[in-house]
Amino acid sequence: MAAQFGRRLRKGAATTAVAAVAVAALSASQAPGVNDHGRQTAADATPSPEASASDGSATGNSPYYTDLPPLKSPSPSPSTGPGPGGTGATEAGIPATVLDAYKKAETALREAKPGCNLPWQLLAAIGRVESGQARGGRVDADGTTIKKILGPQLDGNGFALIKDTDDGAYDGNSSYDQAVGPMQFIPSTWAWAGRDGNGDGKKDPNNIYDAALAAGHYLCRNNWDLSQQGDLDRAILSYNNSREYLNLVMRWLEFYRKGTHEVPDGAGTLPDNRSDDGASPTPTIPGATAPAGSTPRPGPKPEKPATPQKPGGGGTTTPKPPTTPPGTPSTPPATTPTPTDTVDHLEDAGTAKLTAMAGDAFSKRISTRAETEAGKAVAKVRVRFTIVGDTDTTFTGGESVATVATNSSGVAVAPALKAGEKTGAVTVRATVVGRTVPGLDYKATVTERAADTLVRTGEAALTCAPGGEFANQVEVKATYNGAVADGVAATATLITSADDATANDKGPYFKDADGKTVRTLSGLKTDAKGLLRLPKLYADDTTGTFLLRITTAGGATLTVELAVAAAATSSPSASASPSA
Repeated sequence: MAAQFGRRLRKGAATTAVAAVAVAALSASQAPGVNDHGRQTAADATPSPEASASDGSATGNSPYYTDLPPLKSPSPSPSTGPGPGGTGATEAGIPATVLDAYKKAETALREAKPGCNLPWQLLAAIGRVESGQARGGRVDADGTTIKKILGPQLDGNGFALIKDTDDGAYDGNSSYDQAVGPMQFIPSTWAWAGRDGNGDGKKDPNNIYDAALAAGHYLCRNNWDLSQQGDLDRAILSYNNSREYLNLVMRWLEFYRKGTHEVPDGAGTLPDNRSDDGASPTPTIPGATAPAGSTPRPGPKPEKPATPQKPGGGGTTTPKPPTTPPGTPSTPPATTPTPTDTVDHLEDAGTAKLTAMAGDAFSKRISTRAETEAGKAVAKVRVRFTIVGDTDTTFTGGESVATVATNSSGVAVAPALKAGEKTGAVTVRATVVGRTVPGLDYKATVTERAADTLVRTGEAALTCAPGGEFANQVEVKATYNGAVADGVAATATLITSADDATANDKGPYFKDADGKTVRTLSGLKTDAKGLLRLPKLYADDTTGTFLLRITTAGGATLTVELAVAAAATSSPSASASPSA
């Protein structure tokens, strides 16, 4: 099989070097207008174990480009060299808009997911392998590719079988999915991983800014830390599940880490040498028939067994009588069903009630068990958990989809859920990857942020003269179960009395933006420290003791006394009596 991988001839700056490049299975990009289908090699037929819990791959394991980095390290500044397709400075350079998209994606991920430690050079390495940096930077001023970059249709003919999921919206194919754009996302993955990287309000896989940001988020899911080699390997394998793909991306990553430079858009090197060049459609299985339309690579012919010759040495073999009647179909070789093939249904594996306050992590996690028709647990099955509906609740890490392999007990435990700000019911659907069985829905509830205690942060008396303003502003702190209650909605009302919570029509008051009297403030929220500082209070000419009541979501209530009294006046001193 080693011979099947072949050797690629690289173009050097002055010489031609021979580099051995392993051809991967089911891997990523195809140039526009190229219609020949890539083929899977036997060596890549089995997915790498490191990726067994991943969500298949971002690319649907479509073909990719196997060009190796230049033999010499890149120079940090460009030098004169041939244009597209050449081997000079452009081979090491990255087109300006493409490079800008990678760096902007790194900056965005540094803020959104700082623990991921995504280097832009990783996006550059994947972009180089997937599409040759958007076909040498053939993009317009907004970063959208001049022509669509499409992989072959994933029709099961030498590739994974992925029937159409987008009605041809992205790939123009309403029968099967195809990898799309400079980072080669398949439509079903783009549906949840897509991002708007250039702020135009659209998520377009053909735009390098959108695609680079989506790739960054995709590589940063599952709380992976890409500064750790194990997580880096898992992330790359989840993009395209091939050990050869991983090795090639790592070589480009190290190459770009040593330095690169910017070249004009459209002046980048065109990619060459696709991973499916000359590969056989499927691994060789004795007795198996190649798929229709496939072009298997010729292999060594088996030696013919010696057969008796006719007397006289004519060399003609004696035909043997058929062992089966004419027209009898041959029996296909027996195949062992995979664990996924045996799954009949999904069962809840004891998931507790799922409730969390907005902004908090759910304390319980979803557990699903894959079972056969007889109720036997099935291990090593990938279960996809998808948050559906109009909600901003996500899994930890900010994604709405997570895929987990079942353990030896047939149970897959979803990542922890993080409640968003939208309150109400949330649905999480569990499905089996690669198997059409009814999904299993879980209901979670997001409640509004709440406080159960309010206290004043100061002790100074709140007093004011008629027609004046109070010297001190009212500030309170909200907590819930003893912890800071941030972002909690609150209302402040100057009430009529302790037993009458309606707004008073006299006494202290707030002012609105136009300076008008207001005695009820709504739409207030505590800050990140649980603090709420009310606006200044003013007094009319009415004297007396008044009440300010503050209430929050969750039932916390605090009533504060306000006093309005005229300033005390001292009596004139008595006149001295006249002397006798």
